[in-house]
Formats: sequence, C-alpha cells, structure tokens
Amino acid sequence: MRVALMAEFADAGQLLDAAYAARAAGYRRLEAYAPFAVPGLDEALRLPATLVPAFMLVFGILGAILGFALQVYLAAVDYPLNAGGRPDLSWPPFGLLAFEFAVLGAALAGFVGMLALNGLPRLHHPVFGVADFGRASQDRFFLALEPGDDTEAARRFLLGLEPLAVSEVADGLD
Repeated sequence: MRVALMAEFADAGQLLDAAYAARAAGYRRLEAYAPFAVPGLDEALRLPATLVPAFMLVFGILGAILGFALQVYLAAVDYPLNAGGRPDLSWPPFGLLAFEFAVLGAALAGFVGMLALNGLPRLHHPVFGVADFGRASQDRFFLALEPGDDTEAARRFLLGLEPLAVSEVADGLD
C-alpha cells in the first residue's frame, strides 16, 4: 500500500519554502493545496506543461475542417441550389460556420481534456481523509509528498520544515 505524507502550513510563504526544500531534497512526487493561487508554486513544484492547449488546437482545426466539409457537401453534393447564378461551391460564406465549428471543437476539447487529465469527475480523493484538509479552501496550506521506501525519513524531513502538523495519507496521492 502506498503512503503519502502531508504537511500543513499556516501561510503561503511557508508552503512555497517547503516546496522548494522538498524538491531540493529529491522528492519528485509533490502536490500542494492552497486556498488561492500562490505565485511561484508551480515553479517550485516543477509542474509539467499541460496538454489542454494542444488538444484545443487539434480539435479546433478538426472542427473547422468538419464545418467547412459539411457545408461543401450540403451545397455542392446533397442539395445544389443555383441562387443568383453563383457556382455550387461558392466557399466564402462557408468561413463563418467553419469558424463557429472551430470554436465549438476547441471549447469541447478544452473542457473534456481538462476533466480527463485531472481524473475528473472524482467523488473521493485520499487527501480528503486528512484532518483539517477542509481548511485548504479557507486558510491553510498543504504540501503532500510520496516518500518512497523511507517514510520515517520523509516524516523527519517534513517535521524539520516546522509545519503545524504532519499527517499520513493512506492511499497515496493518486
């Protein structure tokens, strides 16, 4: 069974210092919870770049192609209508709907991609079992790490950072 340790801090500066210290001590699997965005925390945790913008770009382009192809099929193949002597494949008016499909594809890909990459929807996370974790949305700052094989050394390391408390997360951080 994987175990994680979670340290509770009173302010954002302590959390930021602890994140840098944990990274410097060699801990790689870190997560932080704070009631607001802490400037510099993503750098301290060395979070990887997200794939959501790439998903949005790809599905936006696919949406534009789909919207354009749909109009071409409808206007030139399925129901050709000679209106005002224009050719069946008069493409300039197709741009507006293709743009709308691009926006729709990108927005849906962003929403679904964000949910999928964050493992959502999820009704329970192991950190919810930590006492006072509910204060992470109010006035407390938490740093969690997976210690690997030496849990006691990680506990001593976290206690050396002078947190308010160190708790154990039974099922790890996943």
